[in-house]
Amino acid sequence: MHMDYKYIEGLLERYFAAETSLEEESILRSFFSQEDIPADLEQWRALFTSEDVEALDDAFDDRMLAMIDEEPQTVKAREVTLTQRLQPLFKAAAVIAIFLTIGGALQAPWDHNWDTPQDYAAIQQDVDTVGVQPIQADNWGEAVVGDSTQVLNPNLPKN
Repeated sequence: MHMDYKYIEGLLERYFAAETSLEEESILRSFFSQEDIPADLEQWRALFTSEDVEALDDAFDDRMLAMIDEEPQTVKAREVTLTQRLQPLFKAAAVIAIFLTIGGALQAPWDHNWDTPQDYAAIQQDVDTVGVQPIQADNWGEAVVGDSTQVLNPNLPKN
């Protein structure tokens, strides 16, 4: 009986190497359908005693050959333009530009030590007193409507 187990183990090795014939696979199925098999071979019982063994019929070969002989479906290649190919790069550049703009705008108060609104007012006053005087036109408040001139600034004399 010990020799039979060696023969079965040899058949298993050949089975897993895909070198067994249909007769040898039948021997394995009949061996594993027995009640009494060694414990170390018990793990393979379900592989050979499965009820769902489906035999391939002659029509199987015909169906496979028909599938091989069919014309392959042609797939039209999509044409990708340079703009489409570079679009992810443009998006990344736009995101970076937005981050740099927002970062620069948020960093300006700290660069000028604008900790409080009073500090901002003091810096703004320094900018206003650089020495540039605004120029005021004499007629800034006049508007011509139809034939008459209306004065928009009450400090100017009326004509």
